[in-house]
Amino acid sequence: MLLANLREQVLEANLDLVRRGLVLSTFGNASGVSRADGLIVIKPSGVPYDEMKPEHLVVTDMYGKVVEGTLRPSSDLPTHAALYRAFPAIGGIAHTHSEYATAWAQARKSLPCFGTTHADYFHGPVPVTDELSDAEIEGDYVLNTGKAIVRRFRDLDPIAVPGVLVAGHAPFTWGKSAQDAAYIAVILETVARMAFYTATLCPEGNGVSQALLDRHYLRKHGAEATYGQK
Repeated sequence: MLLANLREQVLEANLDLVRRGLVLSTFGNASGVSRADGLIVIKPSGVPYDEMKPEHLVVTDMYGKVVEGTLRPSSDLPTHAALYRAFPAIGGIAHTHSEYATAWAQARKSLPCFGTTHADYFHGPVPVTDELSDAEIEGDYVLNTGKAIVRRFRDLDPIAVPGVLVAGHAPFTWGKSAQDAAYIAVILETVARMAFYTATLCPEGNGVSQALLDRHYLRKHGAEATYGQK
């Protein structure tokens, strides 16, 4: 079986999305990539999470061609593959329809950085993509979703802002591994919920200052980070 360790990691990431309440039914998926092998491991389409085993996961090349597996890969595979090709530093991707993050995506609103919880993980607002055109929707829709995300990050660092809201759709997050991507999905849902309450209580709020944003993000992720143990 190809990439047995990566299969285990990707399976665990998918199950973690369920345990954390970010996935309803079979919605959502997580994947991981082996850069050395140029291969992606992703959840199969429509398989119940409680029945999923490592051997059910599908291995594809970087363009979504199945290399190993008897089941169809997630329908979101072309989006995942586009992101892996465009963002070479990432190792895993998660996609959910979690309630609050999806609400921001459906409202076509970026997620402001209202506080330090957000700033600890995202160095700025979580952006929303442009809406797809009718031609993009009627064409290769899932691939075009990936292209829309890549366009949105033309002037953004995907490592500093490890997630996006797809307009009218839902969030995607990413990280160094599939499990890291799933963890960021949890954080995104948490800060999306906080932001909803904050915007409700204070509609005129503009978010934290650049100084506070930098202080909290860089203490965890900067070159001279001080958070945690050495």
